[in-house]
Amino acid sequence: MPQQDKEKCDMLNIQRQALARNIARQTEQNHRLETAVPGLVLVRYEAPTQPASCMYEPTICLVAQGAKRVMLGDEEYLYDANHYLISSVGLPVVANVVEASPEVPLLGMVLKLDMRMLAQMMVDSNLPVTRAAKSGRGMRVSEVCMPLLNAFQRLLDLHDHPQDIAVLSPLIHKEILYRLLLGEQGHYLRQIVAAGSHGFQIAQAIDWLKKNYVQPLKIDSLARQIGMSTSTFHLHFRAMTSMSPLQYQKWMRLHEARRLMFMEHLDATSAAFQVGYESPSQFSREYRRQFGTPPLRDIKGLISTQSDCSSGSHKTM
Repeated sequence: MPQQDKEKCDMLNIQRQALARNIARQTEQNHRLETAVPGLVLVRYEAPTQPASCMYEPTICLVAQGAKRVMLGDEEYLYDANHYLISSVGLPVVANVVEASPEVPLLGMVLKLDMRMLAQMMVDSNLPVTRAAKSGRGMRVSEVCMPLLNAFQRLLDLHDHPQDIAVLSPLIHKEILYRLLLGEQGHYLRQIVAAGSHGFQIAQAIDWLKKNYVQPLKIDSLARQIGMSTSTFHLHFRAMTSMSPLQYQKWMRLHEARRLMFMEHLDATSAAFQVGYESPSQFSREYRRQFGTPPLRDIKGLISTQSDCSSGSHKTM
């Protein structure tokens, strides 16, 4: 390895180790800490976890040590101390921690992306947007670089200086977005926030589905609403999410029903009706297909384990 590359690698390792110490200092065993910094969450796992369904909102996920695997459909995304993960839209996934132990726990940070700020930066910086023939996946993994690590370290440092958060947090968040826009995955992020692009239109559809999943889904109407033909809408929606709009709606309904039964103690029939199902038997069939067991047995299992991730809490990382 050339001397310059070795020095760069050494500096990255030093920065990662410092970040890991900082996260470890502020977290506990298997702890998820919502920090005072807007949109910033710290996570710690001391053992691998079983695959669990959850929703990855628009976020950047960075780990200082350990590793996590995310399955989007049949595609695997692995991120570790050398790679960060970006989710540019809300994506239903199956995720699990694959590298963690009491001696070397997974220590990570999750930052919710401010998409409005990202869109404004596109305008301010006049960055080009190439209209793609087909939308790319809404999830990407890229190599961590020193400027990004440094920005995350400074963002985390604000947790110890709450008086500085209101002024400095938006500036550092903006810097992180700028690094992402100019980085390896910048092209895909620009597609999401550039008005008129296919990515922007599909992001609008996803936002509508997340807010209106209880309502009957009329594909033609939703396609017209975002300015696409039905066939084009199906093509780009599947390209970005790996599923159809109907499958996306079904995922939202089933996971919300699971949350209602587990957290609010609704019975299966009441939960089914509340999330938009008209037939309890159809709900039971689709629930079993999604989670591998009937609703009552599944919820009893969740109660016995008190598993936060499996409860359908929809939390990234």
